[in-house]
Amino acid sequence: MAVGSASWSFTEDDFGAITTSLQRFLADSNARCALLVDRTGQLVATVGEQPKFDPTAFATLTAADFSANDQLARLIGETDFNSLFHQGEKESMYLADIARRVILVVLFDNRTTLGLVRLKMKHTIDELSKLFQEVFARGASGSATPSVLAGADDEIDKLFQ
Repeated sequence: MAVGSASWSFTEDDFGAITTSLQRFLADSNARCALLVDRTGQLVATVGEQPKFDPTAFATLTAADFSANDQLARLIGETDFNSLFHQGEKESMYLADIARRVILVVLFDNRTTLGLVRLKMKHTIDELSKLFQEVFARGASGSATPSVLAGADDEIDKLFQ
C-alpha cells in the first residue's frame, strides 16, 4: 500500500478519537504539544500548546528526519528505528512511529521527564495504531464512511449555479 495521505482519510469521529487520545496523553505526561505527521511530511493534527514555529515546515522536516534515521538504522543492521529522541537545553522532542505511516511528535520541556513521556506514550501509540489501522483498512477497501469533507464538491457546485 502506498505511503502517504493520498491513500487514506479519516472521519470526524476518527479525528475526535485522535484528539481525545492525544489530549489524555498530554495531561498524563505533562508534555506541551503533540503533532501527528504522515510520512510524506503532511501535518495531520496538532494538540496542546500551539507551536511557536511554522508547523508545516516542521512536519516536512520531521518526516525527513524519520526517513534519514530509517536509513541509518539499516546501515547498522536494524530494519528501522521506531522512536527517536532529541534533547535540547530547554526543549526536547520524542518521535514515535504509528502504524508505519504516521509519526507522533511530542514536544516537552523541564516540566516533565523523558521517562514519564515514554511511559505514557506506550498506551497512546497502541491506541492510535489501532485507530489508524482501521482508517487505512477503510481506505484500502474503498468502503470508507463519509469523511469530514464528504459532499463538499456538491456544495461548492451549488454556490456557483
